[in-house]
Amino acid sequence: MTKIILDCDPGHDDAFAIMMAVAAPEIEVAAVTTSAGNQTPDKTLNNALRMLTLLRQTNIPVAGGNQKPLLQDLMIAESVHGSTGLDGTELPEPGFAPQKQTAVELIAQTLRESEEKVTLVVTGPMTNAALFLSVYPDLKEKIEQIVFMGGAKGFGNWSPAAEFNIAVDPEAAKIVVDSGIPLVMAGLNVTHQAQILKEDIEAIRTIGNPVAVAMAELLDFYGLYYGQEKWGFKGIPVHDPVTITWLLHPEYFTTLKKNVDIELNGKLTRGETVVDQWNLTDKPENTTILMDIDREKFVETIKTSLHAFD
Repeated sequence: MTKIILDCDPGHDDAFAIMMAVAAPEIEVAAVTTSAGNQTPDKTLNNALRMLTLLRQTNIPVAGGNQKPLLQDLMIAESVHGSTGLDGTELPEPGFAPQKQTAVELIAQTLRESEEKVTLVVTGPMTNAALFLSVYPDLKEKIEQIVFMGGAKGFGNWSPAAEFNIAVDPEAAKIVVDSGIPLVMAGLNVTHQAQILKEDIEAIRTIGNPVAVAMAELLDFYGLYYGQEKWGFKGIPVHDPVTITWLLHPEYFTTLKKNVDIELNGKLTRGETVVDQWNLTDKPENTTILMDIDREKFVETIKTSLHAFD
């Protein structure tokens, strides 16, 4: 059993990560925290509550995080995720309330009360994780690893050099990658391979339970953005659930172990995840970088997860 805290900014692909995490008998979701990113902080928090209500998981504690990145103004991805952050389907209103404490406080409490180490899964900007590490450095040893969706080796999707989650809060990402905690990076190199094709969406829809239908409808909307000709995708890259798939089935992936650092000052490259491919520095190999994924097995894992709600 892998105990996780899921720090997310729902977001269509975050919704899939939440669904897969709660469906998996091998994973215990100890808490869900939300960050500002794909939408504003009030909307991402509401979306987490609505998703967990749909999934009948209202016992999981949820807390909202920082209102903005550490140093810069908030950027959101409304062009990708719509005005609610989860456009495309009708989700239920939240059936429970968030915790009164902040995301950072909930992370600290969860770690403090856990008898075993906990994996922190971050599928949005790293603001909450960085603040936690800054405020509670004594609890860092309770984190088994940080598995994050973000970055890329050699390109970006928000700027030519930077992936969105890292671009939203580069300073936070820098704090996390410098923390010394074991890191697993599910960046664009692998998530752009994790595509759901049209026939996969229809197969998901025909599963027929309310969760599967909602997820298919979310993909219908999400695909509008990724269907643009400039991307050249055959399907829809569904980024965030790659983190959960890694926890469940690491054998589906190929990886590299390299140093990853964050560029903060480059005029053209702020937010870039700089991968030391050839070990040209003396920096430690701090990150396991996911490079390839078995796409068909990834989709089958999503389908299997959805059957948990039959």
